[in-house]
Amino acid sequence: MHTPTQLQEIIEAAIPQIEYPTHPNNLYEPIRYIMSLGGKRIRPVMVLMATDLYEPIRYIMSLGGKRIRPVMVLMATELFTTDTNKALDVALAIETFHNFTLVHDDIMDNAPLRRGKITVHEKWGVNNAILSGDVMMVESNKHLSKVDILVLKPVLDTFNATAQGVCEGQQLDMEFEQRDDVSIPEYIEMIRLKTAVLLGGAMKLGAIVGGANTVDADLLYSFGENLGIAFQLQDDILDVYGNPEKFGKQVGGDIISNKKTFLHLKTLELAQSDEI
Repeated sequence: MHTPTQLQEIIEAAIPQIEYPTHPNNLYEPIRYIMSLGGKRIRPVMVLMATDLYEPIRYIMSLGGKRIRPVMVLMATELFTTDTNKALDVALAIETFHNFTLVHDDIMDNAPLRRGKITVHEKWGVNNAILSGDVMMVESNKHLSKVDILVLKPVLDTFNATAQGVCEGQQLDMEFEQRDDVSIPEYIEMIRLKTAVLLGGAMKLGAIVGGANTVDADLLYSFGENLGIAFQLQDDILDVYGNPEKFGKQVGGDIISNKKTFLHLKTLELAQSDEI
């Protein structure tokens, strides 16, 4: 059985093999041909458009990170089989989807940094960042479509439910920015959806591909979900007290964005009325 570090190395080695075209010839070549007949000089613009679509993807995927979600996919698979290769496409799908959510989240949060580097929308602009994120979602589904046909439906069902939950959590997070009456239970439900379901989904997907039965797959989902809630609570603390170089994001960013984090809500709960 592999160690988590070894699994992380497997993921890191696989990510550069994801190929994104320099420019989508099948899409633009007919347009270039037709327009060139009329003397239009749009070819350089077309190539630049395509570059700006795929370069942000290469950029965000190259920034590293802990790769905890794809590692969890492979760890769950290894509980039921020694062949982790059968789960590699699922692991890449989860990591690509996760980074897609980061690209779009950073736009909504107007975040300047991600993993200590300039965010995609700051580097390429909001419009390009949105489109690149959309392509990453498509790439996630392309990876998932490669799994064994016998588990394809439960894999897609689990992934789609997970992806929808993440979107619901992000919507709640934005709504909470405009509210002053958010409760701690509401906050826990929000981070369960926004963060925790992806960790739970990663473990369940790995279990399904590994051949687990429904009961075991669901148990691993619950474990991953609880781990995700703990992970987000820690992230809330790091937003205030973390080392900027290690944290990789703007310290105090949640406060600037009026995020209703656990620290924020607990402070309001404990504060006296004249301190608020």
